Amino acid sequence: MHEYTSTARVWGLTCPGFPEEVSRARRWTRDILRGSPHAEDAELIVSELSANAVLHTASGLPHGCFHLALAVSAQVVALSVTDAGSASTTPKIRPLDQHAEHGRGLGMVSALAHRLVIHDSRQGRTVTAELFAGHRPGDRPC
Repeated sequence: MHEYTSTARVWGLTCPGFPEEVSRARRWTRDILRGSPHAEDAELIVSELSANAVLHTASGLPHGCFHLALAVSAQVVALSVTDAGSASTTPKIRPLDQHAEHGRGLGMVSALAHRLVIHDSRQGRTVTAELFAGHRPGDRPC
């Protein structure tokens, strides 16, 4: 982010619900955050949340889509993925199972992010991960 920008800058991207769009979301995030100390963590978070949207919600159905929002200020990088929702799945952090093939992604996102918020609505679900400036992953602000 430019050092003279005093307010948050916000970007948005809507992607079709195809698995290959996850890499597009990752590239988009990397391009926006180039040079940020949070770029790599943000890229992993967006990749996981986008993949979850495509694999576990109506976003992955024909004609489905998911939306990314990226807000950057001097204090925080906030990454949100909004999916088309699903009546049968609710995202939750599961206990770590070393042998599990699936189900560890949201735990990874939670470990990387300083705060994780899940918001359900009639239009779908939004998962937001926040990375705070000057904090390492795992640090929790007061």
